[in-house]
Amino acid sequence: MATPVHFDSRVGEQFLRYARLVAGRGYIHNTLGNMAIRAPHPDHAHGVAYTKHAEISLEEMGAENIVITEIPTSRLLYGSRTTSVGHNLNREILRLRPDIGAVIHVHDDATIAFFGSGAFREVGVLSLDMPFILGKPPYYVPANVDVEADVGPVREFIEGTNLVVLLGHGVTSLGRTISEAYHRLNSFTAEVRRNIEAEHLAAIKGTTPLYRSEAEIALMHKHAEAIIYPTRAEKVMKEEKAA
Repeated sequence: MATPVHFDSRVGEQFLRYARLVAGRGYIHNTLGNMAIRAPHPDHAHGVAYTKHAEISLEEMGAENIVITEIPTSRLLYGSRTTSVGHNLNREILRLRPDIGAVIHVHDDATIAFFGSGAFREVGVLSLDMPFILGKPPYYVPANVDVEADVGPVREFIEGTNLVVLLGHGVTSLGRTISEAYHRLNSFTAEVRRNIEAEHLAAIKGTTPLYRSEAEIALMHKHAEAIIYPTRAEKVMKEEKAA
């Protein structure tokens, strides 16, 4: 007999907390932008996804606006209002990446302006923050590829990244927890703003921004887990030795 899908108030409270944090950062301007949190369920191998329904913003929503869907499909398991097309991408990421427990998608002003200028093809690394927090390089999806309408291309790149930039559209961050997805989003958008400031100041002074080399970035990615989560890294090492 199938186990009913009940609304877990703890997951709901967590969802609302991060909806407020994301909105407070200025990422939300309208009903676009969303999050998804995976929760385990005995009848669903991929778990289930908590998200908001369409036609309301993360900034304005309440617990009554949270719905629960399957992950392989958009079928509603709790609630009665449909999700936006963007939930297709969130679900596909959760389906393909069992290590990921949450996804945040927003339309960040600085990121859209940075790439919309036509002057840059990727975000340069100025600080230690982004490589260590992201753990993997961002992946840039061309503006002519709509991975929300057609999620097919996602399987080709999602294993190699923890943050997807949809050029001309927005940013999708991945995390084992909603907290990690939030930190990754903030670290990337902060680096975008640093790029903009560095380029402005360099242009004024006639200098060149001091972007870090590919070798430096690769080394930071390699050691990201041990630097950001030393307790977790130590636990993994002990488990590997025991095996």
